[in-house]
Amino acid sequence: MSGVAMQVLLRNPLADPYILGVSGGAAVGALSAILLGASSFLLVNAAFAGAIVSTLIVFGISNQFGNWSVIRLLLTGVVVSAGWGALLNLLLTTSPSSTVRSMLFWLMGDLSQSRVYLGHFLLITLGLVGGLKISRSLNVLSRGELISLSLGINLNLLRLILYFSASLFTAVAVTIAGSVGFVGLVTPHMLRMLGARDHRVLIPASALLGGSFVIIADSLARTVIAPQQLPVGVLTAIIGVPSFLIILHSSSTKR
Repeated sequence: MSGVAMQVLLRNPLADPYILGVSGGAAVGALSAILLGASSFLLVNAAFAGAIVSTLIVFGISNQFGNWSVIRLLLTGVVVSAGWGALLNLLLTTSPSSTVRSMLFWLMGDLSQSRVYLGHFLLITLGLVGGLKISRSLNVLSRGELISLSLGINLNLLRLILYFSASLFTAVAVTIAGSVGFVGLVTPHMLRMLGARDHRVLIPASALLGGSFVIIADSLARTVIAPQQLPVGVLTAIIGVPSFLIILHSSSTKR
């Protein structure tokens, strides 16, 4: 769902939930907690705090002079992401070898110690209901800003809703599963190529397909070379890349 929101907000097919630095902030918080030997509870809270801090930094800088624009937001997010990347490299290179493996596992996605609570179900339910409520506005926004303004859509309010909701959902997902890449970028495109372009269908379908995709990848990660476990992010890329290319090829052939 965050991938859908970011792609509509930035009007960029290459946008994913991590493009504005949310995962970078979460990763710095999580790796710092791992380096300090914190418990899993503190690790989750540190990752969530890092994601929220990154969200506020990007929004604060991009909206510093009241000049709210997609280009300014995107550029700020890319620069902040680069800064988080430098801090991650610093943490990895200065950490003892005994903790580097757990850090790399978290960075590539790890569901082995994930815990899901009632609040998570309430949040995704709120996201689905809210997404369906604004789905008509998203359909219009995907056709261009001029059309949206001519039809009376409050673009500033809609952008704020998309940015903060996508950042919140990404922050929660990263704290649960680590930085599992590729899902938020490719899942919405797969569904669009299969004909689900209406956001009233695309939003719930993305949640279902994305969740199923991660479950399949996690199951394979635990069984392919058992008793060893692979990072989930590796399997999502191995499964997602050829699947995406096959769908892209078939849709081009039909056209």
